Amino acid sequence: MIRHVLLALVATAALAACSGKGAETKPATGPQISGAGATFPAPLYAKWAEAQKAAGGLTLNYQAIGSGGGIKQIEASTVAFGASDKPLKPAELETNGLIQFPTVMGGVVPVANLPGVAPGGLKLTGPVLADIFLGKVVKWNDPEIAGLNAGAKLPNLPITVVHRSDGSGTSFLFTSYLTGVAPQWAKVGASDSVAWPTGLGGKGNDGVAAFVKQTEGAIGYVEYAYAKQNKMTYAQLRNASGSYVSPTAESFAAAAAGADWEKAPGFYLLLLDQPGANAWPITGATFILMHRRQTDPATARAVLGFFDTAYKTGDAQAQALDYVPLPEPVKALVRKSWAGIVGPDGKPVYTPAS
Repeated sequence: MIRHVLLALVATAALAACSGKGAETKPATGPQISGAGATFPAPLYAKWAEAQKAAGGLTLNYQAIGSGGGIKQIEASTVAFGASDKPLKPAELETNGLIQFPTVMGGVVPVANLPGVAPGGLKLTGPVLADIFLGKVVKWNDPEIAGLNAGAKLPNLPITVVHRSDGSGTSFLFTSYLTGVAPQWAKVGASDSVAWPTGLGGKGNDGVAAFVKQTEGAIGYVEYAYAKQNKMTYAQLRNASGSYVSPTAESFAAAAAGADWEKAPGFYLLLLDQPGANAWPITGATFILMHRRQTDPATARAVLGFFDTAYKTGDAQAQALDYVPLPEPVKALVRKSWAGIVGPDGKPVYTPAS
């Protein structure tokens, strides 16, 4: 809890600094909105918030507490929006009176701390990754790994598995991928929170990244922005086409190329193990959750205005962090869906400019 509060305070302080005034000066006069949830998009939401703060005074207080926490907070109406990398199914949205929409797409990446192995210098497959996280493969020079990495100097080190300790959409994408490609993973299953057979738990993408960096022989999984920012050794993965690919914005975009959002009720769509020679196999979108009926239309209007502006002006910032912006037709579908977010009078709280 203390860490979550600190994250919120740091985010608020950073946004205040962006205005060029110290925290001791008069408070911001622009709209203030609150959100909580996924750590996957947190670096990007911070960038978007900094830009909009500088332009118009909007303040975003975003708590990066994991997708599970974001879902719980929006269901409890303690924040204006929740954020989750695990999309809710249409029936769940209906039951809880929620609407969801995607913001950007990105990739989940296996990362390791292996002396002498450069980023991209390790090749893995889904089934081998599953055996590692099941605790069946316990040494880095095990034949299962060595057989995929002919000529590589794999150390004779024990493998330390690192996974998320919190309810996480990143975990949902990772475990859903393993469920789809490795039958042996069925006993663990796919969810934002599972009973991990082995390993250490880290809080958030940043927590997993930190554990892996400080533990020689460790392997974990993080959103690509965290792997890139921390200069971590990532693995190449074999995709559905049999190609070994590296995590890049281009390989995430290749996985998303065939996504048919128009035929996805409630924007429920997974982008795992997609066809295509260049497709990264653990790709996914991240989502915003809001109540369909709003008791505070002004705040809801500010939230939708924030994401509308991000759609218009934030693609370059997304690309700089190796997220994949939504195609313009998908943004149009999302804006159309916002008509379903209404105030006490039953009228839409926000109408995007044409």
